[in-house]
Amino acid sequence: MNPDYSLYFITDSTLTRKTIFDDAAQAIAGGVPIIQYREKNKAFEEKLTEAKLIQSICANKASFIINDDLALAKQINADGVHLGQEDESIANARKTLGKNRIIGVTVHNLAQAIQAEKEGADYLAVSPIFATATKHDAGKPCGTQLITQIRQKTKIPLIGIGGINAANISEVILAGANGAAVVSAICAQKDPRQAAENLLQIIKENKNETMRSVHS
Repeated sequence: MNPDYSLYFITDSTLTRKTIFDDAAQAIAGGVPIIQYREKNKAFEEKLTEAKLIQSICANKASFIINDDLALAKQINADGVHLGQEDESIANARKTLGKNRIIGVTVHNLAQAIQAEKEGADYLAVSPIFATATKHDAGKPCGTQLITQIRQKTKIPLIGIGGINAANISEVILAGANGAAVVSAICAQKDPRQAAENLLQIIKENKNETMRSVHS
């Protein structure tokens, strides 16, 4: 599996203007290649029902990741799981899901990034890049300089997360990230599909600029 991490949308039932299902469908229609279902405060059976529905929306169109729930990811055979620093170990996730599933890890510093890559993570989410209101325990913003530091010391895909929107996503890509994860920059917008298209266009332009700089 070789997923595209350029724009990574995370669902949020508290921020959506409609439903998380509509958000996922609109994001995919706008070109988003990877969707994460994140729901901390619901019972397992409700999460199971919701995750299955989003999985069906993603089918053959986008990779589908479960946040922080290895049992749920395994039960529905999701494309992968995303782990925080306090969650399951990478080794246990790999043993549970198998070698062909995606395991992403949130990292807050260079040491965590190097360790996660060493343990077999498929991608790193550097968090939080900017101040964010969508995750209350995200911690102090680390800025884009941490992306650059981690990019210099690791080889696996790297995404920025935390407070990223159309006004600052360029900084994330130019710092060396493969992509960016967003929540409200899509689901809290009047037109989530258009918002996704706009973000992807900015990402594309900045990746082209990065490539020009490398080859100039």
